[in-house]
Amino acid sequence: MRHLVVVGAGIVGLSCAWAAQGRGFRVTVVDRDFEGDRASHGNAGGIAVSECVPLSLSGLGLKPLRWLLDPLGPLAIRPGHAPRLLPWYLALRKVGDPANYARIGDALASLNSLCLADFEAMLGDLGLWADLHKRGALTVYETDAAYADERASWQFKRERGVRWRPVDLSELRELEPGLAPVFKHAVMLEDWAHIDDPKRIVDVLRQKVQERGATFIRGDATGVEAGSVGGAGGPGGPRGSAGLGSAGDSASAGAVAVRTGDGRLVTGDKVLIAAGAWSARLARTVGDHALVESERGYNTTLPGSAGRLNREVIFAERMFVATPLAIGLRIGGAAEFAGLDAAPNFKRSEALLKLARRYLPDLEDAGAKQWMGNRPTTPDSLPVIGVSPMNPDVLYAFGHGHLGLTQSATTASLIGQLLTNARPSIDLKAFSVSRF
Repeated sequence: MRHLVVVGAGIVGLSCAWAAQGRGFRVTVVDRDFEGDRASHGNAGGIAVSECVPLSLSGLGLKPLRWLLDPLGPLAIRPGHAPRLLPWYLALRKVGDPANYARIGDALASLNSLCLADFEAMLGDLGLWADLHKRGALTVYETDAAYADERASWQFKRERGVRWRPVDLSELRELEPGLAPVFKHAVMLEDWAHIDDPKRIVDVLRQKVQERGATFIRGDATGVEAGSVGGAGGPGGPRGSAGLGSAGDSASAGAVAVRTGDGRLVTGDKVLIAAGAWSARLARTVGDHALVESERGYNTTLPGSAGRLNREVIFAERMFVATPLAIGLRIGGAAEFAGLDAAPNFKRSEALLKLARRYLPDLEDAGAKQWMGNRPTTPDSLPVIGVSPMNPDVLYAFGHGHLGLTQSATTASLIGQLLTNARPSIDLKAFSVSRF
């Protein structure tokens, strides 16, 4: 049986492990902390298949500067991290070129068009189909000017198959009576969905992958090395050996190996890097250059306020969202660039909650839980999905930004197709690591 080593036990890595098992692979998953908190646990819970507009600075004028001048605004860059962010920022500037912008939007739309059906199929396999709620999402606007500013974006989405419709104020009050009556415009995203609890999906998926025979190895992956077929502990070795070599050994079993921080080797026929914001470090050890930044997001979950909304609501001007999860109303947003190791600034979570109180009066905040996570974000808003051009035995699935949950099952399907030499469902050229 062929053996896949997956680095990363978030929603993307586990989904890919699940898909590989379904295609006959033996799987080993390597992660530093399988039960620990991660971006997969604290996202807003939306299946955001409508999101095909790439992040771009074009047309924003002085808005980004104003955001940066606000210590708790929707965008922050910690001064010490700014020099390291420069290559990513320079690549982001190119996204606004009209040809690039349209090409990226087409690629995102092609990927997202598969996501809801693939995600439903995965939930069905996990016995979690009832956790998905297909009620759409509402984007709400306080001013005529803000609504007018986004007309081009709405048209961009419609041209790529996104279903949306304007919602008049009487219908808005009927759909979401808990919202303060301060909005002048609203748009319903017809195909958006949300789930009860992102962490529950990850936990059940991890359990299912393990029940199907996966080996889990706790360790900090530090690099990928070429191996050689044969030798003790390889794919043909004893069950449960997971292809582990002795500390200090060179890769000796299987075509490729993952080295951990304590010197162990985990060998297999294929390695998949799905380590989120940490993936670029591992790609460098293969010889590939990937531009991925940690776009740190913050939220607060209010257990006593889950019933305040019926669906996810996106507050356009203030750039935050609120989602009614089974575990509470989750209020999230913000984009902070500070690197992977800086301590969280939970004043950002407090600022988001303060904003939410303006639009959702009388929120119950007893037992409120704050959270920060490292979203793995590329400058062109496209994930990295595909085979390494430097080593055909290494595959990548990372950089999904705000859409890791949304794109997880479809990414897994594409990785499964690549593992079995099947033709991918979509053209993966736009998602190749070589674009950087």
